[in-house]
Amino acid sequence: MRMTLAAVAAAVLAGLAAPALAGPGDLALDDVKTLSADAMQGRAPGTPGSQLARTYILERFKLIGLAPIGEGFEQPFRFTRKDGTTITGVNLVARIKGRAPDGKALVVTAHYDHVGVKNGQIYNGADDNASGVAGLLAVAEAFKVKPPKHDVLIVALDAEEGGLRGAKAFVAQPPIPLSAIGLNVNFDMLSKNAKGELYAAGAAPQPALKPILEAVARTAPVKLKLGHDTDAEGKESNWTTQSDHGAFAEKGVPWVYFGVEDHPEYHQPTDDFETIPQAFFQASVATVIQATRAFDERLGDVAR
Repeated sequence: MRMTLAAVAAAVLAGLAAPALAGPGDLALDDVKTLSADAMQGRAPGTPGSQLARTYILERFKLIGLAPIGEGFEQPFRFTRKDGTTITGVNLVARIKGRAPDGKALVVTAHYDHVGVKNGQIYNGADDNASGVAGLLAVAEAFKVKPPKHDVLIVALDAEEGGLRGAKAFVAQPPIPLSAIGLNVNFDMLSKNAKGELYAAGAAPQPALKPILEAVARTAPVKLKLGHDTDAEGKESNWTTQSDHGAFAEKGVPWVYFGVEDHPEYHQPTDDFETIPQAFFQASVATVIQATRAFDERLGDVAR
């Protein structure tokens, strides 16, 4: 696996000599394809495949020009599974300094883990959540090209599947005070929807988000819909606690979540790169870049 890791990383990074005119998000499809490759073995926490995924994401951080917030990008944590096994997960945290910081920061998250290998089949998790990590990296690229107003933390979280472990570890020992986090923007499943719809959850319980999201929706490259943040259609349709933003919500940190509704490949071994509608995914990435910029510019409205 060490040789595989080195060979995969070298081959991938050789292809990342992006042209000088490449714009934010141009590598998003490559990111998804690489992170959901069989070599990653489904990216289950504590596995060689997870290490491979981290190696790739860290190299992308460096290619983008990101800097760590502490001594390094990696923030390990430990958790115990139901079977008593203790696992070490690793969150990856970078910071982009704002041009006019006011004490508030934007924390952008996506989980890079998936469910691994089951019954000999690899669950590659292209949509869940290689797509969200690709969106996270695209946002980082955009903010490096045009710096944000506020400090922005770019956080690739581990061990979301089965308990939001990485997000809970992050909010338990945050690199900045929780009170300084003006908003958590979370991406989880950005790439597959037959109707061309991407949802933004969070506006119903947090009305300050609504005018910002509605303004984004008017010009978004995809059909951006607000919802999935109340029990109006049943608890299973309320996404408030169903991804990493749930850990922030429990601590009283404002949050917004971007994702698609479940589809036939959700948590199936068929969630492969080949099943992603590429035009929709690219438009979805452009939309979350647009939305994250809007939240950065209006972070004071969210805080108030």
